[in-house]
Amino acid sequence: MASLVTDQGIVHYETYGRGRPVLLLHGWLGSWALWRDTIEILGRDYKTYSLDFWGFGSSSPTEEHANFSVDNFVDLVHQFMDRLGIRRAPLIGHSMGGTVSLGMAVRYPEKVVKVGVVGSPINGGSLNMLLKASGHRSVAHFFFISPPLVKLFLSGYAYFMANDGPRMSRMIREDFSQVTVNSFFESIGTLRETDLRPRLGEVKVPTLGIYGRKDIIVDPRQHTVLAQGVSHAQVEFFQNSGHFPMLDEPERFHETVRDFLSKG
Repeated sequence: MASLVTDQGIVHYETYGRGRPVLLLHGWLGSWALWRDTIEILGRDYKTYSLDFWGFGSSSPTEEHANFSVDNFVDLVHQFMDRLGIRRAPLIGHSMGGTVSLGMAVRYPEKVVKVGVVGSPINGGSLNMLLKASGHRSVAHFFFISPPLVKLFLSGYAYFMANDGPRMSRMIREDFSQVTVNSFFESIGTLRETDLRPRLGEVKVPTLGIYGRKDIIVDPRQHTVLAQGVSHAQVEFFQNSGHFPMLDEPERFHETVRDFLSKG
C-alpha cells in the first residue's frame, strides 16, 4: 500500500512491476482492486499504478477540498503524475475512469502517451436509468438511509453485471463500504452531465476502446460514438462480456491491452 499527500488530501495507490509507467483508473463505486489481476499481468513489462479517486477506496480529501466531480478527478490524475515525476504515460480507464482518461487526453495531452477506455460513457446519457437517478442528491440520501440494504441490493445486482457473479458481488460490497454519500452522488451526477463528443477530435494519441455486448451499465453502442469521434481509434467489441471485460474475458482482455501498449 502506498499513499501520496497532495494539496487536496491523501491519494492511495498500488504499484507493481518495473519499466515504463502505465496508469489504471477505476470506475464509479470501484477502487484500485478492480485491477488486481491486471497490474500483475501488465507488471511483467511495465510499472503499473492503480490509484483510488477521491472518496473511493482509501483516498481521502480534506473537508475543505472535498470535490468528487469528474473534472476534479482529471486534475487528480494530472497532479498524481506530477508528484511522482511521471512525465508521460498511457492511461487505461474503466467506465468513469475511461472518461477521466479521455479528459486527460483532451486537457493535458502532453501527459498522455496512449489512452484506453473500457465500457466508458462518452456521453453521460448512455448510463442506465438507475445510475442517472443516483446523480440526484435526494436519491443518494435515500440510498444511504440504510447502507446494509443498498449493499444487499448491489450484491444481487452484481450477478447481472459480470459472468462471475459471486466475485463481482464481493468486489462491490467491499468497495461500497468505503464510499460516502457525497462521493456517491457527485461523481455520478457529473458523469451523467459529461459529454465528450464535441472534443473527441482533439484526441490525437493512439486510442483503444473495449466494450462488452452484454453491458447493462453503459450502452455498449458507445463504441460507435468513440469510433466516430476518434477516427484512428482501435475499437474491440467483446461479445461475451458485460461491463467488466477484464473479469468476463480476462485472457482476451489482457492480450488486447498488452498488444495496444506494445505498439509504436
